[in-house]
Amino acid sequence: MTDVLTPVLTANWGDDRAWKIGNYERRGGYEALRTALTMEPADVVSVVKDSGLRGRGGAGFPTGMKWSFIPQDNPKPKYLVVNADESEPGTCKDIPLMMASPHTLVEGVIISAYAIRANTAFIYVRGEVLHVVRRLQQAVREAYSAGYCGTNVLGTGYDLEIIVHAGAGAYICGEETALLDSLEGRRGQPRLRPPFPAVAGLYASPTVINNVESIASVPSIIRNGAAWFSSMGTEKSKGMTIYSLSGHVTNAGQFEAPLGITLRELLDLAGGIRAGHELKFWTPGGSSTPMLTPEHLDVPLDYEGVAAQKSMLGTKALQCFDETTSVVRVVLRWTEFYKHESCGKCTPCREGTWWLVQILHRLEAGHGEEGDIEKLLDLCENILGRSFCALGDGATSPISSAIKFFRPEFEAGMHTPAWELFPYEASTTFVREPAGAQA
Repeated sequence: MTDVLTPVLTANWGDDRAWKIGNYERRGGYEALRTALTMEPADVVSVVKDSGLRGRGGAGFPTGMKWSFIPQDNPKPKYLVVNADESEPGTCKDIPLMMASPHTLVEGVIISAYAIRANTAFIYVRGEVLHVVRRLQQAVREAYSAGYCGTNVLGTGYDLEIIVHAGAGAYICGEETALLDSLEGRRGQPRLRPPFPAVAGLYASPTVINNVESIASVPSIIRNGAAWFSSMGTEKSKGMTIYSLSGHVTNAGQFEAPLGITLRELLDLAGGIRAGHELKFWTPGGSSTPMLTPEHLDVPLDYEGVAAQKSMLGTKALQCFDETTSVVRVVLRWTEFYKHESCGKCTPCREGTWWLVQILHRLEAGHGEEGDIEKLLDLCENILGRSFCALGDGATSPISSAIKFFRPEFEAGMHTPAWELFPYEASTTFVREPAGAQA
């Protein structure tokens, strides 16, 4: 086990102009690519598989195994698609990574594309983050100029075109098949599977879709070896990762650590919950994961540890809320987001999220009706596992877990507005001084 905060992905974030190719190369950037190009593509896949790297986008599927699913005997072109459509409420790891060190991702893209024998790679970025799009485009241009991509990469005969694509800003396009539809110029909606993308993905061709952090982890694995990577983390959750702490913490931000660290340890590193307050509830992987409470502070933050608590590690977006926060209000805000972002393709999600919002609005205003809590749980049960993709499941998770841990707050919504029980200004992290107030 390495030290808690041994930086790998974030090692150069504090460097001056870390996003420039020269500064990246001074830290050994693109050396892993040179190493990979001396190996057979199948050997690169084997190294990643042996490392135990699992997808960092939420599902935690073994990355090397996903690459090995590509049928190399298929005569159609192979594609690599990087899912950079980060938009889960609370998630903020991929955008900082792409802003601080875009070449870490670009080098990972080239190595990964070489491994699966793809000659075209797409980086699908959320359109609203224009500053990230521009930084990635500049990094790709620098990589072309240096001979790291384009025709005859570093004189090896391998060709790779990298395309940075800006999406139109739909949360549903973070779902891999909806992303593919969007990339093909259609409305972003999930596809029926099978066929799976590895067989018939982009343009009905074999396609690998991976998260930004997953691909950005590849250069360090090739450079240092599978054994080095697997020496970090836990038995089944290997390596280091980026945890995003936000909410009522003293010092919010990104914390890189081996998988298996606890929230208690991360809070110690972040200075704890804001002064004078205590933790009430938190999410382990963004707003779509079942919430946890202070009794779970020592749960290992790896895939198995969080799953054992009936939640998910997800994107490791650790949103922390103190005792001033109304659970009903927080869950309502998240549910409004999912209702707005539902693509409308399937009835359980399209109709179910609308009804969830109506009931939660009543409870927030203190106008709850008899049977509302049971109706919420019934709606959640009828959405969970019955929607076309995971968006519907994600919308139900915070509601059912909130009722499990904080049912009295929902019962109070039958007669008392949430803003009376928990004055909203008390939970505000940043308070704007009134006009004319003295500094």
